[in-house]
Amino acid sequence: MSIEPVIRSAGPDDLAMIIELDATARVAVASQRGGRNWLIEHAPAKVMNSTECIDHSWVGTIDEHVVGFLRCVVVDVPQHGLVCSVDRVFVAEQARELGFGDALLQQAIEHATNLGCVAIEGNALPGDRETKNLYERAGIVARKIIVSRTLNQ
Repeated sequence: MSIEPVIRSAGPDDLAMIIELDATARVAVASQRGGRNWLIEHAPAKVMNSTECIDHSWVGTIDEHVVGFLRCVVVDVPQHGLVCSVDRVFVAEQARELGFGDALLQQAIEHATNLGCVAIEGNALPGDRETKNLYERAGIVARKIIVSRTLNQ
């Protein structure tokens, strides 16, 4: 028996689970190369208002239990157009390898297309092969690499 991912728009009733999954994701990110900076640049879901958490967000469910989420931000880039940027995507460990990440990302691509976006992009930390593979399966490939060095002040 296989599990078919069920994806739907996030709603107010999903906030608690999104906050919980986001906290789990942040713990995992903290130990990755580049994770400290990512955490600084991306506010935890628990401090966002409910609109920030659920606008342009989807959840993946098994029997109505939220097992993953994806949030994107749409920005108007001057002289380019609307760009949909995947801000965060996370699937609980017990629900991985079931297609939830792919299905969530496909929903974001459809959303971006419907909004008339000229591109969709996402980020993956160095060494995060799972996320990079997720993007590549959807045809989202690297267009730039950001390098950084902390300077002692």
